[in-house]
Amino acid sequence: MAEKSWETLEGACYSCRKCKLWERRTNVVIGKGSRTADILFIGEGPGQQEDLQGVPFVGPAGQLLDKMLESVGLSLEDAYIANIVKCRPPGNRDPQEDEKAACLNYLRYQLMLIQPKIIVCLGRIAATTVIDPGFKITRQRGQWFERKGYHMIATYHPSALLRDETKKRPAWEDMQAIRQKWDELKG
Repeated sequence: MAEKSWETLEGACYSCRKCKLWERRTNVVIGKGSRTADILFIGEGPGQQEDLQGVPFVGPAGQLLDKMLESVGLSLEDAYIANIVKCRPPGNRDPQEDEKAACLNYLRYQLMLIQPKIIVCLGRIAATTVIDPGFKITRQRGQWFERKGYHMIATYHPSALLRDETKKRPAWEDMQAIRQKWDELKG
């Protein structure tokens, strides 16, 4: 990817055949939101609705994420949402190591283009891929990490909140912490 542009990234993603996920995809799902966002949310991979529409977080988990953002006064004008893998794993299974490795440079490229101040990992897969392979979401969510100039935090994936309502309060507290950190960094 010689020229640093969104067009270069999109072209590389659309023509990608680095892992077997491309064989079943309907659409490549690159991201949505502000391309100059201060906050980058990273999920694990597209689900069925995302694969059909080519846009991340459009199903029930995405609708919940929109409400979570709204609850702390954020919107897609302030944030960008991407995934570790850009193609849907079959049956919404977790992405395999080779699939994550194949897509990781696309995510790094997105980071370079967006240059966010804050990275929010949504769930275990994103946290173990981006923050630390030994990351424990139940123990370490809500803790701040700083690497390479990025302020990073992990919270529960919205789909986990749909399955387990007891996680909603901690996730809301994490969203408040994200908003507070953003305000500090802006001010």
